[in-house]
Amino acid sequence: MNCKRRVLLLISCVLYFMLLEYHFRDEVEELRLSDWFNPRKRPDVVTTTDWLAPVIWEGTFNRQVLEEYYGRQNLTIGLAVPATGRIADQYLELFIQSASKHFMTGYRVIFYIMVDAFYRLPNLEPGPLQTVQVLDIRGHDADDFHLMRMKNLAVHIVGHIQDEVDFLFSMMANRVFQNDFGVETLGTSVAQLHAWWYFKNTENLPYERRPGSAACIPLGQGDFYYDGTVIGGTPLEILNFIKEYLDGIMRDKENGLNSTYERHLNKYFFIHKPTKLLSPEYSWDTVLWPPAQVWLVKAARCLERAF
Repeated sequence: MNCKRRVLLLISCVLYFMLLEYHFRDEVEELRLSDWFNPRKRPDVVTTTDWLAPVIWEGTFNRQVLEEYYGRQNLTIGLAVPATGRIADQYLELFIQSASKHFMTGYRVIFYIMVDAFYRLPNLEPGPLQTVQVLDIRGHDADDFHLMRMKNLAVHIVGHIQDEVDFLFSMMANRVFQNDFGVETLGTSVAQLHAWWYFKNTENLPYERRPGSAACIPLGQGDFYYDGTVIGGTPLEILNFIKEYLDGIMRDKENGLNSTYERHLNKYFFIHKPTKLLSPEYSWDTVLWPPAQVWLVKAARCLERAF
């Protein structure tokens, strides 16, 4: 009897310490912003928004802390890239080659390549932990590329992407990754600051100002101007954006208006503040000479090639 009691006591103690360890492990796994983000290291730029979201610039984040945290999460990250017509012909191969080298290296990545013709696909060689899914773009919105790609992306998020990845980015193919585009960019809702407009007078930002448009941001209002070629977050958050974008397009059509995709995106982030902003370093425009504030370009838009 004493032996059984000792065994039960031992088991109880083991279970107690296991539960205690699990409790404290959960507390440790709650990563705080201050654990990895130091805005004081970049006094030359805006590093925190009025709603306290971090703006990720080179020098503000501790990648080692982030790697230790996300390395325990067993993550899969998706990257959706629409590539139709000459965009696929000119840019897709270089996009995938550079993404394989620099996008979320060390993590499971699924490249969702959205094409209108399978013969346009170049020779794709994903790296370790990377897989490729080729998705067919369908629809009758060829005159509005962004409308077509967002409708198709929504269908695929609902159909399978939401069950396959923890975070999702959607980017245009006319860019090349130049340095690590890593886990510092992950968040529930991620917006990309526009390289051209970030350094301009905020009074002249090209928001939709017509009061009748669903994309309208009234005069005197607005936070930043966001780049429509990059959006990230959880699949559900991107799906929420697409729903509001499509609803806005329909309301504009009913009112005889036609605003741009990027202006609808800016209206969405004006109402639904992003939880993380990426500096222009993550989507630089090669037409521009990088100013002193741009320390390290992560990805850049390619110059259009002549045929």
